[in-house]
Formats: sequence, C-alpha cells, structure tokens
Amino acid sequence: MSSLARFSLPQYERMVETGVFAGQFHQRVELIRGEIRQMNPIGHPHTTVVDFLNAWSFRASPLEKLVRIQETIRLPDSGSAPEPDVVWAVEKDYTNHPQGSDVLLLVEVADTTLRVDCGEKARLYAESGVPEYWVADVEGRKLIVHRDPSSEGYRDTQELAGDEEISPLCDPKARLRVGDLFAKL
Repeated sequence: MSSLARFSLPQYERMVETGVFAGQFHQRVELIRGEIRQMNPIGHPHTTVVDFLNAWSFRASPLEKLVRIQETIRLPDSGSAPEPDVVWAVEKDYTNHPQGSDVLLLVEVADTTLRVDCGEKARLYAESGVPEYWVADVEGRKLIVHRDPSSEGYRDTQELAGDEEISPLCDPKARLRVGDLFAKL
C-alpha cells in the first residue's frame, strides 16, 4: 500500500520523529520517491538471512565500517528514505542518517519483494550512487549482485548461487559463499 499524497523527505522525517507511525500496530514504513510505503512484516526466512549477513559483516571483514541493520538511509535527490536490510557505510559520526554517497554495500533480503527490490529499488539505489547492491533471493536461493551504478540503473548485474563466492568491491578479502546465506532455511 502506498500513500496518495507525496511527501518531502523533511516532512516524512518530522512524521517519524513525532511518532505518526508508532502506536498499537507499529507500522513499518519507508519513503520511496515521496510516497509512504507500508512494509511487509518480517518473517522467519527473512530474519534468518539478515542475521547471517549481520554476523558475516563483522566476521568476514576487518574493514572499518558502520554496519546498519534495517535502518534508514537518506536519498534526498529522489525524496526517499528506504530501510534496507543491511548497509555497510563509511564509518563517521552522522548528524542524520547516511546518504547514498556514504554507502559501501547495500543488501535487501527478498522473500516477498523480489520484483520491487530488483526493479524500482535497484534503479533508486543506482541513481543515488550506491556502488554495490545485493539482493538475497530467498525463494530462488541466489544472490543478485548489482554493480556499476548510473542514472539509468546498474550496468553490471549477475546472479550467483550454491558454491559460488562473492566479495564486496570495498573489501575483496571478505568472501561470501552464496549457499551459506540460505543454509539454515
């Protein structure tokens, strides 16, 4: 479900700060291109993959970085404030949420959102300059890797599965075997 009205990023942030989305049924929402979008509840497969990625982020990489789990990033040029599942950001003190230029690696876990994550969100992240975007496809048990962003989208996309390995561009020593992402499902 999306909103009929469009909101600016400052308007949305003010709504969040004043608790508009809190309450009895705490709503998970994000702002995408000025539209407030309700997010699906998080299920067990999704949580399992996010937990694995969180642990892997610290175990596999000595890179000094800020690891954010299901927290907002700001993409002001597109009027967006998505809440990706995993973000590696430049380590620094933020007076507000990291922006696209601060992101080193961004991961979305798709158990019910594959079409949006590989379509609209991939374009959004590419336009915002996110250098590397991974989509963990829970149902397909594969990792869809997007690199080389442009205003038109990512120029390099590949799918990896099973025993194939990947390393983030920002830390080639951090190896991830794709099958390990889904081993506990």
